[in-house]
Amino acid sequence: MTRRSWTAAAGLLSLSALAGCGMPLPVPGVGEPDIIQIRSEPPPGSPAGACWGQEASPAVVETVTEQILLQPAQVHRDGTVLAPAVYKTETQQRILRERQELWFRTPCPAELTEDFVASLQRTLAARGLYSGPINGRMDRQTRRGVRNYQAPLGLDSGILSLAAARKLGLAVVDVTEDDRSVALITEG
Repeated sequence: MTRRSWTAAAGLLSLSALAGCGMPLPVPGVGEPDIIQIRSEPPPGSPAGACWGQEASPAVVETVTEQILLQPAQVHRDGTVLAPAVYKTETQQRILRERQELWFRTPCPAELTEDFVASLQRTLAARGLYSGPINGRMDRQTRRGVRNYQAPLGLDSGILSLAAARKLGLAVVDVTEDDRSVALITEG
């Protein structure tokens, strides 16, 4: 065996050992992206002291390539091709959906204490949306549980929205506040 095949065999053996232990298999390039929650600039028109999360959905672009006939083939009466057809390749791109930024209210960092996040983890676990440790850290598994909770509600994000925190009973509803936790969508 060559050194390369030994390395490949060792890699496969370690992956099968992880699978046998019930550990999730790592898949290169697949998984939750790192999330940046705090922005230096809030969205336009946001109230002072409010914290916001942002999710951006990329533009959807369609690329169409066509072969355009410039000159038909020249064919003799007996079927012999005297000159082949001449084509031109034309490629066009169309934007089907513009890039969008979705802003939504979030609990502020001071509210995201270890106890708060542990309560969030317990609440998500009780709903079958989180199976990780109750450690009080907003880690990848916790964000995945948040995404699993919020996606059916219309927000496919791992950033905890203030509306979801309120719905889970984790954040106080301020009835004096004009509810600006509704998403702001901007195209960019």
